[in-house]
Amino acid sequence: MQVYHELNDINKDLSLALGFFDGVHLGHRAVLNKTVEDSNLKSAVITFENHPKCFLENKDPQYILQMKSKLEIFESLGIDFVYLLDFEKLCNLSAFDYLSYLCENLAPKRISTGFNHFFGKNREGCPTFLRNNQKKFDYKYFEVPQIVINSQVISSSTIRENLVKGNIDFVNAMLGYNYFLEETVQEGEKIGRTLGFKTANLYYPKHLLQISRGVYKSEVLLHGKTYQGVANFGMRPSLNNTKVPVLEVHILDFDDDIYGENLKVSFIKKIRDEVKFNNLDELKIQITKDVKQVREGF
Repeated sequence: MQVYHELNDINKDLSLALGFFDGVHLGHRAVLNKTVEDSNLKSAVITFENHPKCFLENKDPQYILQMKSKLEIFESLGIDFVYLLDFEKLCNLSAFDYLSYLCENLAPKRISTGFNHFFGKNREGCPTFLRNNQKKFDYKYFEVPQIVINSQVISSSTIRENLVKGNIDFVNAMLGYNYFLEETVQEGEKIGRTLGFKTANLYYPKHLLQISRGVYKSEVLLHGKTYQGVANFGMRPSLNNTKVPVLEVHILDFDDDIYGENLKVSFIKKIRDEVKFNNLDELKIQITKDVKQVREGF
């Protein structure tokens, strides 16, 4: 898969998917699957480096998924090209001018979007607009309908709301995979090992939405092998409150030093909220219970 940071006329006659695709949830995957279904056409995703809201509302990004992970999922679904555009350079284009810009450079034969995709200045572009311009620009348009789980429409905003609440199992159902992040193991204070529970410490990515603080049943991928884990995300109130939340993962049946290694941590289910214990003995007792729960597959 090739990634470009601006449009060009190198690739033509494409099947395009339009959207930001934060989280690449089941609804997004339906759009991407529609995009790659014609094997006679190369496929491409048209998206942005940063979410439009970051520019329009002057907000720091709070993403569901890291960009590296998002691109890897695109590639796994069969996407050939990704165009990561700068929204600030395009935000004043009308819907017609933006569509013209895409068609002049890429000459798409197919365009696919979700049912709630909007684009162009003042969000004037929409599925109806794309449908009405098929003949003018010589493409076929495909609008992918909403997908519902437990009476809720799958959306990135719903996933964000539930991540913050700690409803990780519901989040995973909407994503179609276990929520995860990938980071490098940092050297910590080594307090966990004095309690008999060695941990891998990871900085939580700055632009990633913070999950609910607490303890999670997790899976850890290291060197192609998957281990069970107990992940704690929070301020370490029982030890020495950190300035920023830290992710600590106790990997079951594993004792190697892995400083500097890259870990993929997947969150399966929340066990409990963050708690401040009176002393280290109380903390050790609770961690023992947490590990037992994970082993027993609670």
